[in-house]
Amino acid sequence: MDRVALRGLRARGRHGVFAREREEGQTFVVDVVLHLDTRPAAEADDLTRTAHYGIVAEEVTAIVSGDPVDLIETLAQRIADQCLKHDPVQEVEVTVHKPDAPITVPFDDVTITIHRSRG
Repeated sequence: MDRVALRGLRARGRHGVFAREREEGQTFVVDVVLHLDTRPAAEADDLTRTAHYGIVAEEVTAIVSGDPVDLIETLAQRIADQCLKHDPVQEVEVTVHKPDAPITVPFDDVTITIHRSRG
């Protein structure tokens, strides 16, 4: 499988289990790796035969800024489900970063990474 990667997609969301997270919101960063066969698109030089990464980026950020969830695990699953709706995409890896997570000790980032495939 070939890979198309989108790194550092940013959107503001209201995800988390604490009231402050829901009220104030925070920035989430998402990395997506789409696994697909790009040969049909390359041979025909045809965008319709691959995953349109611009559309995927818009869909991902809409999910992040959309309906809130308690867990970033749930957010990652929603993103993966949307990515797999694109016909050429056979597998997807999603990493959700929550750099402003409510942790009381110094840290750089909190992430969840999931890998999902069709079927």
